[in-house]
Amino acid sequence: MKYIRSFLFAFAAVVALASPASAQTGEGWVVLFDGKALGDWDQVGETNWRVEEGAIVADKRTSKEAAHLVSKKPYKDFQIYVEFWSSDDANSGIFLRCQDPKAITDRNCYEANIFDQRKDPSYGTGGIVNFAEVIGTMQKAGGKWNVMEITAKGRLITVTLNGQKSSELHNGLFSEGPITLQHGSGVIKFRKVAIKPL
Repeated sequence: MKYIRSFLFAFAAVVALASPASAQTGEGWVVLFDGKALGDWDQVGETNWRVEEGAIVADKRTSKEAAHLVSKKPYKDFQIYVEFWSSDDANSGIFLRCQDPKAITDRNCYEANIFDQRKDPSYGTGGIVNFAEVIGTMQKAGGKWNVMEITAKGRLITVTLNGQKSSELHNGLFSEGPITLQHGSGVIKFRKVAIKPL
């Protein structure tokens, strides 16, 4: 029994080390939000971004259009790791390779969507709005912590939600630009954001 327990412990340690959740703090990763300070983001649109209990939180948008936290740097090829919590009615997303960092839309960026109640669920949570539909049945993210991982390498963009591939895109329309965290409606929390240029 002792040997079985030792084996299981060692196996669990190996799995943990091999998982993406542990890799996002390794060599080459840059933490954009560490759970302590809002960080160095530009803000577009108006909402009540703040840090509470180790997470960036927004729940009261005051601008007409959605609000965004926009990275200072543009990114071309990268992996991004995001832990998020959303209410059932949240409309949010992670925008990639945005072409105009002051006028952000799902037409001039790739948007990895967080939107359980989207009328057309084919581009709901885990899909890339207007570009790549959700693979299989859409996962619901509302009311729990989730992990979204996105890899952008040339024309290939892959979105993984909670360890399951949720969409994949082959498209070269946008090659480089900043990333953003969006608040459109409901409650959204981002607990960890890390990026690794490729």
